[in-house]
Amino acid sequence: MENHNTEVTTNIQESITRFLASRKYSKIAVLVDENTEAHCLPKILDALPDHYLITIPSGESNKNLSTCEDIWMALTEAGFDRKGLMINLGGGVIGDMGGFVASTYKRGFEFLNIPTTLLSQVDASVGGKLGVDFHGFKNHIGIFNEPQNVLIYTDFYSTLPKEEVRSGFAEVIKHGLIYDAAYWEQVKTIDPYRHDWTEVVSHSIDIKKKVVTEDPFESGLRKILNFGHTIGHAIESYFLEIPRERLLHGEAIAVGMITEAYLSHKLTGLSKESLEEITDFLIKVYAPKKIDTKLFEEILGLTTQDKKNEGGIVQFSLLKEIGSCTINIPIGIPDMIDSLFYLNERIG
Repeated sequence: MENHNTEVTTNIQESITRFLASRKYSKIAVLVDENTEAHCLPKILDALPDHYLITIPSGESNKNLSTCEDIWMALTEAGFDRKGLMINLGGGVIGDMGGFVASTYKRGFEFLNIPTTLLSQVDASVGGKLGVDFHGFKNHIGIFNEPQNVLIYTDFYSTLPKEEVRSGFAEVIKHGLIYDAAYWEQVKTIDPYRHDWTEVVSHSIDIKKKVVTEDPFESGLRKILNFGHTIGHAIESYFLEIPRERLLHGEAIAVGMITEAYLSHKLTGLSKESLEEITDFLIKVYAPKKIDTKLFEEILGLTTQDKKNEGGIVQFSLLKEIGSCTINIPIGIPDMIDSLFYLNERIG
């Protein structure tokens, strides 16, 4: 499965030129949203040959089959065949959706990912998970398929709002908690607003690659990457429909990690000291808001659609200790409700 290279580069134009020189494509499409078209495309334009620019509206709320239809139609009208290339220039939404579209158009053609956010570089760029949201359920329709290559260029962060960089930092935090206790110690010293990310991004990508290479289709070990995501995705999905309350992915996952660290303490042996250390750090960085207790059951009901579930049982990935994670822990709604009460109590 892991058949592509992930290249962390300090010269994005040179890397694109070298990639394209090694292959022959009938046509090239570049998929962007209005933000990456304005801020990131100019940084690579000189390296691109003639191409078709496809612009879609930004944001998770547009990551759906309707947008996919627009992209498929643009490819069809431009006469793309299976020898074409799709370059996905953007964050996780562009990478997930562009890869999905390329993999399904005429049963698939090649794509190159150039992720432009910290989140997409350390998370979505590795592992071949592609897909779209469906009627409010995150990543409900999708496939596994790898890009030909992933080009990582951390200078793109200068184009991002600070909140987007902080959002991506949540996945960096997660990598330390689930796999590498020494990395967690390093991560705790990072100020997400003033950091040189190149080394951190490389380390996070290496962690994810190790996990994904061992378990490409999420039948075992890879499930540890879902720590924080069962409750986190439910919270993100619920508030996605409420514009003023909408959370960035990393903001929701930070809340998910607090609640799931609580469940880890309650059920899988995480020490009270570690729980408090994790909670304090995440609250300091993300300053989450309390969740109205009247919403608990409705939000947690969304966990029944989580892709790790088996036989209708909601399955969690929980910490045994910092740096070690266990999988397939069945959790009922009452324990999940307790974890949200813990969250609200700690926010104060």
